[in-house]
Formats: sequence, C-alpha cells, structure tokens
Amino acid sequence: MERVLIASGSEQASDVLVKLVREMYSGCRISVALTSNDAKRSVASNEYDCVIINAPLKDSYGQELCEIVSADTDAGCVFIAKAENCDVLWDEMEDLGVMIIPKPLSRTDFYRAMRFSNSARNRMLGIRTENFKLKKKLEDIRLINRAKLALMTYLGFTEKQAHRYIEKEAMDQRCTKAEIAEKVIRMYEV
Repeated sequence: MERVLIASGSEQASDVLVKLVREMYSGCRISVALTSNDAKRSVASNEYDCVIINAPLKDSYGQELCEIVSADTDAGCVFIAKAENCDVLWDEMEDLGVMIIPKPLSRTDFYRAMRFSNSARNRMLGIRTENFKLKKKLEDIRLINRAKLALMTYLGFTEKQAHRYIEKEAMDQRCTKAEIAEKVIRMYEV
C-alpha cells in the first residue's frame, strides 16, 4: 500500500491510526482529514489505495464519504464505528464493499481489515485490467470486421479472402490486424 487517507474527527485517534498504518506499511504516504468535506476534496484530487474513516467526523458521521470512495475511486474503504452502530452500517454498506470495524478498535481487527481491504482492491484492479483488455479485443474484432466488409464490398473479396488479406498484411508490415483494418477503413470508407 502506497497512499492512505485517514479521515477522523479526532486528532488523537488520527495519530493512533497513523501509527498503526505505519506499522503495517512503513513506506506508505499518509494524509489526514478531520472533516468529511476535507476528505472529499482530498479523494477528488488524489489517488489513494485505502481510505480509513473513523466515525464520527466533525461535519458528518461518514457514510456519505464511504459511498463516494466506493463509487468514484479504486481505493479500499475501512470504516471504524461504534459497536452498537455496526449492524445498521453493515446493512447499509454491504454492497459498497466497505470493511466495517467496531470500536473499541483492536490492533488485530484493524490489521485484518486493512489486509482484506488491500486484497479486495488488488482483485478488483485485476478484474478491471482484464475487463479493459477484453473491451480492447472486442473493439479490434469490430474494426477488423468493418475492414473485411469494406474489402468485400469494394474489391469483391469473400470473407475468407478479406480475412487472409488483413492477416497477411499484418504479418508483412509487422503490425497488428487492427492497424491494417484501420488503414483499409481509411482507404475505402471516406
């Protein structure tokens, strides 16, 4: 973990959380916000690996900040709240992927939550990367199909001939089939 934001209405609690995070991730850069508004601004302008919210903050309890972190960032979110509020919070935030820890905070629970949050974030980033690759592949297939259609329409190729032409040109020019498809489309679809 490289960057962590700690949002806590108490400076004393912030200091404790900073110390706990440093014990786990010694090279981690840590930012601290005392209000929800400061934390929202920080989340909007910086990338964090994890946002730790120690409720209540000075200007809100913190659920809205959890929603923003979950919806608008790739950061993991750990929410620390009074034990009597945890059941209600779990029901509210279960779908957001927020890890909720009851107060009083134990070191073991905090470490587990941070590790779980980090592993869940890494898994999500892996899935996002794979999703991006699949979208790119689908775009390439569509582009190649458009180029094949142009070759079939304007040069009278069969689909097999058009496919072979794009494949051969890609090998001969040492580039991708998508790059050849773009050239064909530019040539025939003006």
